Amino acid sequence: MKSILARMTRKIMKLLWILFFLGIVSVGILFGAAAVGIMGEMPDVSQLENPRTNLASQIISADGQVLGKFYYDDNRTPLDFQDLPTNLVNALIATEDERYYNHSGIDWKGTLRAVIFLGKKGGGSTITQQLARQLFVGTRDRHIARAVSQKIKEWIIAIRLERRYTKEEIIAMYLNIYDFGYQADGIESASRIFFNKKPHELLLEESAVLVGMLKNSSLYNPIRRPELTQSRRNIVLKQMNRNDFISKKKRDSLERLTIETDFTPQSHIEGLAPYFRSYVQNYVSQWINENPRSDGGYHNLYEDGLRIFTTIDSRLQKKAEDAVKQHMRSLQSHFWKDVQSNLRAPFSDIDGQLIDQIMESSVKRTERWRQMKNRGSSEKRIWESFHEPKPMSVFSWSGEIDTIMTPIDSILYYKHFLRASLLSMEPQTGNIKAWVGGINFKHFKFDQVKQGKRQVGSTFKPFLYATAIDQLKLSPCDQYPDSQYCIPALKYGNMERWCPKNSTNKYGETRTLSNGLANSVNSFSARIMDMVGPGPVIQLAQNLGIDSPIEEVPSIALGTPDISLYELVGAYSVFANYGIYIEPNVISRIEDKNGRLIYQADLNTRDVLGEESAYTVLNLLSGVTKFGTGTRLRHFFQENNESYKSLITGYPYQFENEIAGKTGTTQNQSDGWFMGMVPNLVTGVWVGGEDRSIHFKYLTQGQGATMALPIWALYMKDIYQDSLWVSKENFRVPKNLTVNLDCSGNIDLKEFGL
Repeated sequence: MKSILARMTRKIMKLLWILFFLGIVSVGILFGAAAVGIMGEMPDVSQLENPRTNLASQIISADGQVLGKFYYDDNRTPLDFQDLPTNLVNALIATEDERYYNHSGIDWKGTLRAVIFLGKKGGGSTITQQLARQLFVGTRDRHIARAVSQKIKEWIIAIRLERRYTKEEIIAMYLNIYDFGYQADGIESASRIFFNKKPHELLLEESAVLVGMLKNSSLYNPIRRPELTQSRRNIVLKQMNRNDFISKKKRDSLERLTIETDFTPQSHIEGLAPYFRSYVQNYVSQWINENPRSDGGYHNLYEDGLRIFTTIDSRLQKKAEDAVKQHMRSLQSHFWKDVQSNLRAPFSDIDGQLIDQIMESSVKRTERWRQMKNRGSSEKRIWESFHEPKPMSVFSWSGEIDTIMTPIDSILYYKHFLRASLLSMEPQTGNIKAWVGGINFKHFKFDQVKQGKRQVGSTFKPFLYATAIDQLKLSPCDQYPDSQYCIPALKYGNMERWCPKNSTNKYGETRTLSNGLANSVNSFSARIMDMVGPGPVIQLAQNLGIDSPIEEVPSIALGTPDISLYELVGAYSVFANYGIYIEPNVISRIEDKNGRLIYQADLNTRDVLGEESAYTVLNLLSGVTKFGTGTRLRHFFQENNESYKSLITGYPYQFENEIAGKTGTTQNQSDGWFMGMVPNLVTGVWVGGEDRSIHFKYLTQGQGATMALPIWALYMKDIYQDSLWVSKENFRVPKNLTVNLDCSGNIDLKEFGL
């Protein structure tokens, strides 16, 4: 009996050993098959060493802030391990892989525990395995056989990753690859979107929230499910205490805190400088198309992780946007009141037929019209669709309004809103420092800085005066009679006799050149235009960087040409740079994802005016803000001049530093301009309606000094209040100046209307 039992025992043991070795061989065959790709494609060495992930290109300001990103689906910006906060790394290891530094990709103890307890006491996947799944394996298949195959591939890839990367590199790769939702691809984007912080600025409890989301970012979502996410965060804190990363006292205090997010979605239409980012997008795309890589391929703006370093100062940009919003919100309320009794609002001075033409043109420029046309819809059907009520969200200065409106009514509604733009440039470098293309990029995408061209009014007059000073050697103190001046027909190509009127309709004074520009006297400008002729003025304007066509007629003296704010700021910068033109620049350099320089900006400069002539124009423009149309910037001109003080009531800007500036107002108050200069910053502002027939009734509200100048003043006051780098000094006086600038003997307050 004993011998029979012994034989059976030996047979059973032999069978068990055979099954054991067969199991080992089978596992080996499975692993071998997976390793060579029989069970599905496996990444080769090059893929392991260079795993392909789409990287968002970053737009970086001159002061080091990320203004925005360009991407298709992946808003991902990779970080190195040293850029990760210690509390984030500790939270990750404590929660996801306690023995991370003690295994080589597979934690057999954790795997065995997961098998025995069916995952109820924790999963068996290490951080390296999770990275392998994210990079190469994909979502776990529900079919058991395919899931096992995926797990085997995951193990093999994890081991290979551990051989090629350090533990620190694997952690960084894992956190960079994870999708946290809301286009927060990777830890850098997640930190900014959920907490509006850079990763190294995260508090410990904030790091715990993000690590908790790694289990399931849709389920543990702090925006949609804060209570569930807080519970998950507390599990992370418990694990950190269990692994001695934090004390129990620290854990208890943090667990009592509610989750406080600063949700900051990142998209192409939100955030700082959206009009500028849109321009950069087109600029860089064109550069990429014109500059192939050395291998013949092309960079991809949306996937290659380019770092685009711009000239914008994020602090000035924020202040510029705030100034535009603050003033335009107030100005718009005045405009609503101004047009409320107008049956054809917001249009003025035109008949119904012309209004119909404007509306038809606007309809045909819409995306709705374009899409329906491309789908083959008839014009009749398209027009019908514009009269069908639809739910929509529309812009208001109090926030978006959900309403039901026909598309044609929404077009008319938006035409009621006045538009604005601002551009700042450092004249010595050509670097653009702030760019505001409109009042709201989501609802008004047309960029009024570069795309928009409007009549510039009296802001063109400095080019006329500069021509006379440079070519005829006129002095600011030269005097001429202020009588209505006429230029005969056909003298300079004008078809009719040209006799411009002054806005005050008053004549008879004797004025200096300085006073004529300061008060923007039209009859004075006509006289100077007849002295130099329109040809030389146009030539100077072109040398100053104005590329827009200018008709060679004397009326350009009053600013009839359509010119962009971008051109105008570049031209004015020549005066502040003492006669040297520097082409405006928005990008300083571009680097690829590895930090290799692929683009470096070059300065495009030329001499346009003599230093003395340029400074003389600066001196004339300084007079505009001292005793001309820009005096609202000042608190007082003379302390004992009560009549002057009364003119500036309600404009308490109280600038005391030297400011060169020029207001501009076009016919019927359609456009309001202000150009303001201090030694190292030139800023232009434009305000107006979408169409020239949209304007204030009266000059009091519709002039440049009322519509545009306050934006410049609010912007600069905010800059000076924060003591940023913008100068408060006087303009530098050239050595050996020969032009007489002291006109004190010629000044009579009566000449200034005081």
